[in-house]
Amino acid sequence: MAWLLLALPMLASVVIDWGRRSERLAELDSDYRWMYVGAAFESLIVWGLLLYAASRRRGKWRNVAAVLFVVMTTFAFGGQSYFYSQYNAYMNEDVSRFASNFMDSVVNQLSADIGNYLKAKLPVLVLAILLVWVARRVVRPRRRPARIAGVLAPLLLIGAFFIPVQHRHLQAATPDTLYLNAVGGLLRTQMGLTDQSNQMRPRVRNSLPVPPLTSHAETPRNVVFILLESVRWDATCNAYEPGCEKTGHTNVLVPERYHFDKMRSMDSCTAISLAVNWSGVLPTEDRDTLHTWPLIFDYAKAAGWDTAFYTSQNMMFGNARLWVKNLGVSQFVSATELEPTADLDMGAHEGFLADYVNANIGKLKEPYLAVIQLSNVHYPYLVDPNLPQPFQPATTSKAPEDNPYFYNQYLNSVHQQDMHLSRIVKQIKQSDAGKRTVIVYTSDHAEAFREHNQMGHTFSIFDEEVHVPMWIDAPAGTLSDDQRKNLKAKQDEYLFHVDIAPTILDIMGVWDEPGVEKYKSKLVGHSLLRPELTTQALPMTNCAGVWSCAFENWGYMRRNMKLEARAWDTGWHCYDLDQDPFEKNNLGVEACGDLKDRALQTFGKLPGKTPDSD
Repeated sequence: MAWLLLALPMLASVVIDWGRRSERLAELDSDYRWMYVGAAFESLIVWGLLLYAASRRRGKWRNVAAVLFVVMTTFAFGGQSYFYSQYNAYMNEDVSRFASNFMDSVVNQLSADIGNYLKAKLPVLVLAILLVWVARRVVRPRRRPARIAGVLAPLLLIGAFFIPVQHRHLQAATPDTLYLNAVGGLLRTQMGLTDQSNQMRPRVRNSLPVPPLTSHAETPRNVVFILLESVRWDATCNAYEPGCEKTGHTNVLVPERYHFDKMRSMDSCTAISLAVNWSGVLPTEDRDTLHTWPLIFDYAKAAGWDTAFYTSQNMMFGNARLWVKNLGVSQFVSATELEPTADLDMGAHEGFLADYVNANIGKLKEPYLAVIQLSNVHYPYLVDPNLPQPFQPATTSKAPEDNPYFYNQYLNSVHQQDMHLSRIVKQIKQSDAGKRTVIVYTSDHAEAFREHNQMGHTFSIFDEEVHVPMWIDAPAGTLSDDQRKNLKAKQDEYLFHVDIAPTILDIMGVWDEPGVEKYKSKLVGHSLLRPELTTQALPMTNCAGVWSCAFENWGYMRRNMKLEARAWDTGWHCYDLDQDPFEKNNLGVEACGDLKDRALQTFGKLPGKTPDSD
């Protein structure tokens, strides 16, 4: 009876986990099964020893062990129960390291959902207290072993924070050991022992109120906003190209699209791009503004539109779930609901996303706004071996000498993502609602492949990281002749992501509504449906109130002139993109006019330098 009681926490963890993930656990291969067995043994020793030490009939150490047992089992079991209900996956070390800002990642989450959190925790708390009470009457430890256990148990608990377990997408470990390992990741982050220390991440959004709006669209319209991940302008068929392979599947579905070949994102970070694209504000706005300025979803709901957000992104990454928690859309799906073992970086396989969208988007009531966010083209770039890979030779090696072949791997990922996206676009266009649906297409940012000695994104505002594809497909009758004329006139103009929210609101027919006017003070972009262009100087940065950067980098851009600097640069660089599209020839800051002064006024310093540096 005593031994069974001491083993009960571990047994409960395994049984509960099996009830949630039986199919996934049954599919683990032998190596991962042994990893799971090892985690279960760790669970047995940690909880069993704590409970054994807490079972003593007298002595102060028994109370220390009892408090540790009750508190930590409540958090480990109840916390994982709550987390699993949110993400269909468990809290792990990766998540805790990205959730480095305690106030935002924990307090904001709890304040937003305290009822459900307590429902998950309170039953475990009561059972843990009951278990200690029963153990003190059943276990009856001998004096000397109990004293030793009283010292060892807390040390072993602390050690469990740093014992590695298989925590990534397969999560071949019991939920309680995953939680303990996550605590260790958080502690290392808070102590400055990881590269995520002091990183700012999104918190729960609470949009300012938007009064009721009336759509003045000349014809009924729906809007589908497609937001890709890490896709460069030159990795797509932005304009229609017969025989195009890069994004060939969507290419043939929308041959008469309006393509915009000089679209720039304001950053190369997904979280910042979402803030800019959905709200229309600059990335340099303060943290409160970035978390409160109304989003396109808010304006749509105020106008009586139905709304949906479909994403293959893993919402466990960098507090993303907090950012979208209060969207209030009628349809929502994310990575771990599509694929419970979704990768933290690449998200769920977008074949699952396409299936879900095609099964549900037709249930939206017209008019509607649907945002579809894709994530598979995030490093390490999802390439399904069972699908076409036309760009060869390809490799996963990031060695400098393999760069062309690694870029082919990336292009294959873009190609496969386009295959899945084309299924969605095809169904939309073939539906009755498709005759009234305008599709807006862009990428959150681009991706570098050593053009300026960096790989990936968030490291600079060079064009390889911010020059993104952009097109609009508008079926006949959805736009006026003047609107079509204006779209066509802007196909070769420099455009920016701050133009997208005004464009979507204009397509919805609410851009001129008084309820929108009150928020235009921070919306610096212009609708692509109108003649005006965004010609003023615009700040660009990867260090913002929703995502602080690991390496400072920022600058300014006005049409074709760009000023930029990175933390490891010795000064500002100025480029004329018309004459130098690959940004090889630094013209000197004088050639960029007042952009340096604007950058210093906005950012206060050169990246990586002291505030008085120029």
